[in-house]
Amino acid sequence: MQAYMVKRNEAESVWFLNTLVSYKASSNQTSGQFGLIEQLLPPGFEPPLHIHHREDEAFYVLEGQITFTCNDNTFEAEAGSFVFLPRGLAHTFKVSDKQEARLLQFNTPGGFEQFHADMGEPAKTASLPEPSAPDIAKLQKLAAKYGFELLPKPETA
Repeated sequence: MQAYMVKRNEAESVWFLNTLVSYKASSNQTSGQFGLIEQLLPPGFEPPLHIHHREDEAFYVLEGQITFTCNDNTFEAEAGSFVFLPRGLAHTFKVSDKQEARLLQFNTPGGFEQFHADMGEPAKTASLPEPSAPDIAKLQKLAAKYGFELLPKPETA
């Protein structure tokens, strides 16, 4: 392992499910210990409800407001908030409809950050991509590869 630095606009980036993902630390750089990405998320962004079976996730909100849901817990996170989501628990989050959000996502052990690269495409600019519908079949195939499962959205009363 070697010391290194990644400046804000020097990170390798991909467009992933209508977000911008920038790699700060990969499993290869940390001897598998962790992965760290920065995400720029559009207003209203909400990944599907899912469970990770291999890694814990932690989020530090840099900008915006994001509501995290993990089992029966709801966390209203704004800039400066930290949220920890252990493996094995169903979770999702939703960005406020009012503005973009930016966060750091820390996964341990590392390796999950490669999912974003496999699902996404190299970013042509350091901005959000044009919105497009996700490739659900590809998402489901990669979920199996990366050890997480997609769950149906709970019905609301």
